[in-house]
Parts: sequence; C-alpha cells; structure tokens
Amino acid sequence: MLLIGPPGSGKGTQAERVSERLEIVAISTGDIFRYNVKEQTPLGIEAKKFMDAGDFVPDSVTNNMVRDRLLEDDAANGFLLDGYPRTVAQVEYLDGILAEKGQQLDVVLQLTADDDELVARLLNRAKETGRSDDTEAVIRHRLHLYHTQTEAVVSQYADRGTLTRVDGIGAVDEVTERVLAAIESVKSAS
Repeated sequence: MLLIGPPGSGKGTQAERVSERLEIVAISTGDIFRYNVKEQTPLGIEAKKFMDAGDFVPDSVTNNMVRDRLLEDDAANGFLLDGYPRTVAQVEYLDGILAEKGQQLDVVLQLTADDDELVARLLNRAKETGRSDDTEAVIRHRLHLYHTQTEAVVSQYADRGTLTRVDGIGAVDEVTERVLAAIESVKSAS
C-alpha cells in the first residue's frame, strides 16, 4: 500500500493509524531521514542539506534506503509506504523491487488538501515542534515540488487504476475513517 499526498496532508498520522489497524509496518522515508539526521550518520548529514532547503533527497540515496527497508522481515506480509515514491523514476525503481519479491501495490491512496490549509498546518507544526524545515518559504517550495514532480506519480497510479483519492481535511478521526473506508472499498472491488 502507498499513501501519497502533499506535505502537511496528514500522511504520517494516517500511516501510523492505518498500519496499527491493519497490522502492517509503516515505512516512512521522512522518519528514516530524520532519524539519520538526528544520529548524524553520513546519510543524515547529506539528507539534511536537502531537507533544510525543502528539496527532495536524491533518488540514489532514497532508492537504496527503501530497497534495504523493504527487504526486512517485517515487510514480507505487507507494508504501507509513506513519502515514497515521489518521482516517476522512483515508481519504476519501486516496481522493480516489488517484482523481485513477487509483490505489487494493491492500494494507492492520495490524501488531498488545499495548499493554503497545508501551509497553515505546517506553520503550526513548526511552532509546536521547532522543525527547521518548516518555514513558509520552504513549505511553499515543497508544495511546488509536490505539484510539479509528485503529481506525475499520482497520474501514473491513476492510469493504472490503483489510485483512490481521500479528502484529508477535517478531524484526524474523520480522515482515518475515510481512509479505512477507501481501503475497504478497494479490497471489496478486487
């Protein structure tokens, strides 16, 4: 399963909730990057430069990290990807990883939200958590990247017939119920 959406759309929160309910591992590239930044690993030092500018971490670093994570035992019986793939090249790389494992994505959910709502959410989060990558200029840059690069990923999954859009605006519990209903609807249809 893949959960996709613009920065601030609630992907991380919903990924956590869905993984708990469905008893599958949530794999967040953002969490992995932040862990490496905190621990000041070589990957973290490199990733921090891009994250602080609001840019995507290069595919070469991201792809290898995701490949290694998907090969871990806890991902063998299902997983939820949060934050990957973000580019068409990453979609192709992910397709290759999954083909090697005899797997495929069953569900691709896109959380949708208005850009101004997202900016407000992320600025509020920045105040609460002190995240250095959540200034208004960086947020707007990240949203621009999402619209110019990641929307192509959304289109690719829509063309494959695996995309389901879910409104990401509202109380967290309401959004979770919409996400779970969308997953159930996809499972019933297959």
